[in-house]
Amino acid sequence: MRQKFNLITLGVSDVKKSTEFFEKLGWKKSSASMEEMVFFPLGGVVLGLHPRHELAQDAGVDEKGSGFPGITISFNAKSEAEVDEVLKEAEKAGATIVKPAQKVYWGGYSGYFKDRDGFFFEAAFNPYWEFDAKDNVILPD
Repeated sequence: MRQKFNLITLGVSDVKKSTEFFEKLGWKKSSASMEEMVFFPLGGVVLGLHPRHELAQDAGVDEKGSGFPGITISFNAKSEAEVDEVLKEAEKAGATIVKPAQKVYWGGYSGYFKDRDGFFFEAAFNPYWEFDAKDNVILPD
């Protein structure tokens, strides 16, 4: 299997409201989006929003889940100040701050917010990572 993910799809309770949340963050949806499947291009990876019940049905599982979903999606910032700004923007757009930004055990600076469907997003500055010209994280081989 190639070491590559192309699409992360979130099963959301209301596609329209979830789309509005990301648009309030300044994200632009793709013209390939449809009423019940919205795509946000993220520089090589795509974030999809799809009705939770339909996504669960497609996967053959029960849509009811609770608590921590066991996954976080991270925005890697270029500075601590950018982490703070991302958390402010997310809260203004309707997110709940789960953990305010702070110095963390691995040597960086991060905080978490939760969107309206309970998905956890981390805003993090990792002083050990570099970015290429397209803002992709450069990891050693």
